[in-house]
Amino acid sequence: MLLRSPPHLAFFSPHSPTYLRSLFILSSSPRMSGQTVDPIMLENFPKPLSPPLPAISKSVELSRAMTAAAKSSVFNLSRSDVVFEDEWLIVVNKPQGVYCERVLASVPDVLDELSDSSGVSAKGEVGEGRPVRELHLANRLDRDTSGAMIITKSNKVAAKLVRAFTEHKVKKTYIALCVGVAPEWETVTVRSGHGRSKFGAWRVYAASDVGRSLPGGSVVRDMETAFQVLSVNGKRCVNGMDGSGKDGDQYIVVEEKSSADNNLTSDEILIRASPRSGRTHQIRLHCQYLGIPIRGDVKYEGVHEWRGMTYNGHELHAESLSLEHPVTGDLIMFHAPLPSWASDALQSAA
Repeated sequence: MLLRSPPHLAFFSPHSPTYLRSLFILSSSPRMSGQTVDPIMLENFPKPLSPPLPAISKSVELSRAMTAAAKSSVFNLSRSDVVFEDEWLIVVNKPQGVYCERVLASVPDVLDELSDSSGVSAKGEVGEGRPVRELHLANRLDRDTSGAMIITKSNKVAAKLVRAFTEHKVKKTYIALCVGVAPEWETVTVRSGHGRSKFGAWRVYAASDVGRSLPGGSVVRDMETAFQVLSVNGKRCVNGMDGSGKDGDQYIVVEEKSSADNNLTSDEILIRASPRSGRTHQIRLHCQYLGIPIRGDVKYEGVHEWRGMTYNGHELHAESLSLEHPVTGDLIMFHAPLPSWASDALQSAA
């Protein structure tokens, strides 16, 4: 019978360097030498500066995920969802509460519908020379985030756009409706660290922690977002809501926990956010840190119920994408039509 050692054990020659190094490590470890284990030595990790997930988020998020799965299973794009389309890519307006994968899966049908008048076959071929479409998501949105998504039609174009997003060459703006205490600033830029805590949740970390290791082997990464307040309780705050994403008058470098009280929910604040990096839940985390969590965003302390209404998702919309076309090199900008909560808020502030 062939005996195998447990996967966590390895055997070396007593004369090998590896054996000697292993022996030194074992003999000098606190457990082997009888010393008390210092928790600081074992968990010398950066401390998150944003709070852990609220207790309510677990049950609400589970319910939302189940609802989204059911909605996504029957969802199909329509021609009205298409923002732009050419030979190399298609831009669509993703609705709230639908998974990106389902949006991608329904693209072929809407492309075939759009191509009926141009002579393109149902397989995506013109004559005999055009290959079958190779569809890829160039950017992703959270389940409950609506707005502009780019889908590419070939592997080469997909690689170019992924590189553009990774290198932060794509300018993005988002619209969000927040509930909290109206901030004193009208424009601000926030820079912090970003990473997963030991429980797996995304958290805000100090800017000075960028590059430091986290539990699980990941590291703290940089995260920067510029914000504009567009309106407070329906009253306009910024002259010219053009989405230019100009640098904020104030600049916050996060190094300590926020002093904002997210239990104070007196105002509705419509904001425009321009992320300079592309971190998971970036805008949602920075809104939480600023004390103006997004309405419906229970994961990051946003209100679930507000003024007699229950919200089944957070109100965040990917408003625009500006980039260099991956094939033609032209500068292009796409605007996704606003959802009703955003257009109503903008109209009341006009």
